[in-house]
Amino acid sequence: MSGKLTTHVLDTSKGGPAAGMALTLTRLAGEGEAGLLREALTNADGRIDGPLLAGDELTPGTYELLFEAGAYFRAAGVGAAQGMAFLEQIPIRFTIADASQPYHVPLIVAPGGYSSYRGS
Repeated sequence: MSGKLTTHVLDTSKGGPAAGMALTLTRLAGEGEAGLLREALTNADGRIDGPLLAGDELTPGTYELLFEAGAYFRAAGVGAAQGMAFLEQIPIRFTIADASQPYHVPLIVAPGGYSSYRGS
């Protein structure tokens, strides 16, 4: 089985997927050169169309997903006018230890906070 990296963003302030949130994936350390690997925008289901990395692209190392929460909430009409502006960017740094395994990094977000975990 070949490993893959996926993400999913849920907006608890509206009780559904966070459609249209921009994100970047960067390799920070490990095999291959460090740097920007992918830029993406979440679809209507809060997911990316296909894995962020899969197969030989997924190698052991440290990565960062950077979610553009501030721009997302401003576009949704949630921001300074409502007194709810707080999060601008949400960085999630994680390590891929075994590239043959699936890694799912969900983000659960609201204007005032967020959580994440290693999903399946």
